[in-house]
Amino acid sequence: MKVRDEFSKNMVAKQELPTPEEVRKLYPFNDRLKEIKDRNDKEIRDVFTGKSDKFILIIGPCSADREDAVIEYVKRLRDIQEKVKDVILIIPRVYTGKPRTTGAGYKGMLHQPDPNGQPDMLKGIVAIRKLQMRVIEETGFSSADEMLYPENYAYVSDLLSYIAVGARSVEDQQHRLVASAMDVAVGMKNPTSGDLAVLMNSIYAAQGSHTFIYRGWEVDTLGNDLAHVVLRGYVDKGGLNHPNYHYEDLERISNLYKEKNYKNPACIIDCNHSNSGKNFIEQIRIAKEVLHSTRHNKDIYNLVKGLMIESYLVDGAQKVDGGVYGKSITDPCLGWEKTEKLILDIAELRRGNIS
Repeated sequence: MKVRDEFSKNMVAKQELPTPEEVRKLYPFNDRLKEIKDRNDKEIRDVFTGKSDKFILIIGPCSADREDAVIEYVKRLRDIQEKVKDVILIIPRVYTGKPRTTGAGYKGMLHQPDPNGQPDMLKGIVAIRKLQMRVIEETGFSSADEMLYPENYAYVSDLLSYIAVGARSVEDQQHRLVASAMDVAVGMKNPTSGDLAVLMNSIYAAQGSHTFIYRGWEVDTLGNDLAHVVLRGYVDKGGLNHPNYHYEDLERISNLYKEKNYKNPACIIDCNHSNSGKNFIEQIRIAKEVLHSTRHNKDIYNLVKGLMIESYLVDGAQKVDGGVYGKSITDPCLGWEKTEKLILDIAELRRGNIS
């Protein structure tokens, strides 16, 4: 392996990768699909700006580990979307990169298009672009994904309708500045410490305009007026999980939004992670409790635009080589039967048919 001069002695150059422009030419996004995505983007924008009263569900596997199972899952979402389209707007969660607390373990389809194989970033770039295109082509949805690596976002930026900035990334300047360049909704998660000042600073930064270096260019951004809060719970100094989705937490976020001139105040509740203590079944109770809170306070109703839910075809999780089709190989997820019932229950709660 050759070590390039500009790299340190501890970094080995394996293969030169194509630019995002080159990848887009090889796997182009045609005008028909662009029209679908533009329509989805507008519908999502209308929710965050208050023009639409629909409730967003960002829902899907913890990590998109295999194309066939993800596509089957998203097709099932399309079927149920038709049943709840009067009150719910579904955005499939198709996360192609997986953050690892210690750096060890499966890092997602971008790194390993074959979870049992070796990392191959070129194959991974192609795999995630093909997957996100299939979602649009075969279901009419356009996905949510996490911006785990700002430099890699450009390979699929034309295909995505929602971006999440994770709890470990939200304090990072590059993530905040790239978020300010996006023209789709971007959710900024509270940091793992739960520090709300850090969270609100990230929203302020993402909504502002900036000049910085991105992929070898000096760029100016206009700011993203759809940058918003995602509450995912937090971990204390002793390593214990604590939720932040309760009524009082939502009141606090509402008040923090009022302290500065933020655009389009909004909050999404992540029903898993530290909010559930990583007990995936708790997502059902948490989702319904959040809906209950919105029924008792108009400010909270206007603030909370939706939920994030981790769900797949089969309940729970397995090891990478477990071999169960449609079962998560990272964090445990709700299986389809529970997911379908939960979506229908949420729709009834939004319609006011369940007290």
